[in-house]
Amino acid sequence: VAYLIIFHILFVLFVWTYWKSIFTLPVQPGKKYHMSYADKERYENEERPEVQRQILAEIARKLPVYTRTGDGGVRFCDRCQLIKPDRCHHCSVCAMCVLKMDHHCPWVNNCIGFSNYKFFLLFLAYSLLYCLYIAATVFKYFIKYWTGELTNGRSKFHVLLLLFVAVIFFVSLMFLFGYHCWLVSRNRSTLEAFSAPVFQNGPDKNGFNLGCVKNFQQVFGEEKKLWLLPIASSQGDGHFFPMRALCEAQNPLLENEEQWEDDGIDEEPH
Repeated sequence: VAYLIIFHILFVLFVWTYWKSIFTLPVQPGKKYHMSYADKERYENEERPEVQRQILAEIARKLPVYTRTGDGGVRFCDRCQLIKPDRCHHCSVCAMCVLKMDHHCPWVNNCIGFSNYKFFLLFLAYSLLYCLYIAATVFKYFIKYWTGELTNGRSKFHVLLLLFVAVIFFVSLMFLFGYHCWLVSRNRSTLEAFSAPVFQNGPDKNGFNLGCVKNFQQVFGEEKKLWLLPIASSQGDGHFFPMRALCEAQNPLLENEEQWEDDGIDEEPH
């Protein structure tokens, strides 16, 4: 009875998080990031690239946008005709810009971003526990098969198949879940891990890193009772994210700090 109760709890959480990862649609930038008709007409009629950059810079002054392109220009999506908020990227599969885009996942056939990143992490975690539970409960029958106590050939096939599939998925999910936990601890997305975000002072892979605790709170929220449930609790609205540089500027004692860790910050900024 205890085995069945644990099995069904894990199964319900697995299905729940998978369903939330699939049907939670990615969030697009708000209307204020879209170009007005007049600005759009002025931008399209201008043929000089330097003037186009000036037009985008004028529009971006009214927006909380701090990241830039590699050449220092404002990040603009030609297909969606909008100024990209920080950490926003265009998904070619979904054909739209997604707030805090992490990647497009074929497992859930959806774009993983600000709206469903917590659900995706929980889906990986419960999938990992689900596979581990199946492997652990089947392993004793595998021992019986190995010692010759199982005589039914069909039972042997079922035991070997269950154990093999559970172990293979467990190992794969363990590496994937561990990698995403590392990304959350450094407050990076998958895209930012491969290409560091560019700020006005240049690229900075730790630009959004506020410390491990605050990084996890940004994804899972401050209420710990909601961390393990697929309920929306992420901080913010996906358009603006606190940055390390702004936290340093608020504290004059941190302005001359020179020995930041290469992959993170041990102490939380005050």
